[in-house]
Amino acid sequence: MGSTVFERMRPDASVVRHALSGTRQASFWLEDAPGDPYPELTGDLHCDLAVVGGGYSGLWTALLAKQQNPHARIVLLEGKRVGWAASGRNGGFCEASLTHGDDNGLSRFPAEFAELQRLGMANLDEIERTVADLGLDADFERNGAIDIATEPHQVEWLREAADGRDAVFLDTDAVRAEVHSPSYLAGLRRTRDSALVHPAKLARALARACVDAGVEIFENSPVSSIGDGTTLATPRAIVRAERTALATNVFPSLLKRNRFSTVPVYDYVLMTEPLTDAQLASIGWSGRQGLGDSANQFHYYRLSADNRILFGGYDAIYHYGGLVREEYENRPTTFDRLGSHFFTTFPQLEGIRFTHRWAGAIDTCSRFCAFFGSARGGRVAYATGYTGLGVAATHFGAKVMLDLLAGRTTERTELELVRTRPLPFPPEPATSIGINLTRWSLDQADHTEGRRNLFLRSLDAVGLGFDS
Repeated sequence: MGSTVFERMRPDASVVRHALSGTRQASFWLEDAPGDPYPELTGDLHCDLAVVGGGYSGLWTALLAKQQNPHARIVLLEGKRVGWAASGRNGGFCEASLTHGDDNGLSRFPAEFAELQRLGMANLDEIERTVADLGLDADFERNGAIDIATEPHQVEWLREAADGRDAVFLDTDAVRAEVHSPSYLAGLRRTRDSALVHPAKLARALARACVDAGVEIFENSPVSSIGDGTTLATPRAIVRAERTALATNVFPSLLKRNRFSTVPVYDYVLMTEPLTDAQLASIGWSGRQGLGDSANQFHYYRLSADNRILFGGYDAIYHYGGLVREEYENRPTTFDRLGSHFFTTFPQLEGIRFTHRWAGAIDTCSRFCAFFGSARGGRVAYATGYTGLGVAATHFGAKVMLDLLAGRTTERTELELVRTRPLPFPPEPATSIGINLTRWSLDQADHTEGRRNLFLRSLDAVGLGFDS
């Protein structure tokens, strides 16, 4: 079995130890944008729409619903703090794809893939307009992205994906002129389908926009059950809603039918101190595009507004039983690995320190992109399973939920993407065995010029394949 560039060009361990010394276990984004507190729900109420979950999915749903019907009473219930989970921990990549990338979309929805691309781009355009129109302070940057080849076999993948317009192939000299790394062999510059945001600022700004529009937000008000209609139980109050939108994503669904449809997979991130002008000049990156390499176990990285580098990905860890626990967020072996891979990518930054390290749970489903539906006679709608590309897709999912709750037939509700569901995950230990075998197989493929083993080919054949 061959080696990858991250093994061939591994930095000295002392460089990584120095960079990680003193690193704080906390999300930089959440510390940088603490946000306004909202009250706990302490009294029973009746509303037209209850939204369960205060991340992007719930916030977009509440805001769009209020814009569609300004006179409706809309209540958002969040179990902890608005944006504290995935919406305050992600990399801030706001991507047009609704299907977790082109390959996943083409393999699962070939007949409507062109339509999904069109809708995904329109969705990203609408987010950009909303940020501008409402003056949302979210550090939104429509700078595009560059996909990176770090191994010879990946070069042809990028060359084949180029269209010469919105996706331009970059050879070794061209990609290193954009961002200088000795690990880069080629790139694919995508100009329109990707933006960057400050994740926590976006969540906080959406919450303020909701309140300004008349939405009532309650924090520390977890919903423990949903009755036969849409009667929601919280620790200190009952909410009776005409309609309910469930935006709980990685957390256990209030609907029994969805309990085995998603599993939590932990993703890990490092954040550097701000780069000096000299450090930034040593790597170029003047275009400030988001970056991601092309391996199955891939890295994603970007610059913050104050020129820190966020560097995450590679390890995607599932814990037996599918639980979401704070203790899973500190994984020293993964942070050491990410630190090593960072200095393989940017050896000229030796001496820089990481100020923050953190993790978050991604709601992964078996088709690796979001799914949607309704329940309780159409009075409850849900969207979940975004699998790590939900920053923009949750805006689309919010519109789907509102369509379903209103009983509207739209181009969204007619999509196979919306009308179909993923296969559920099996009971333990089968889920743990399957996910870990998949992860091992993807790592093997990265070490064998991308060749997929029999297990991955079998998953591909039954529609469960995954390549990133």
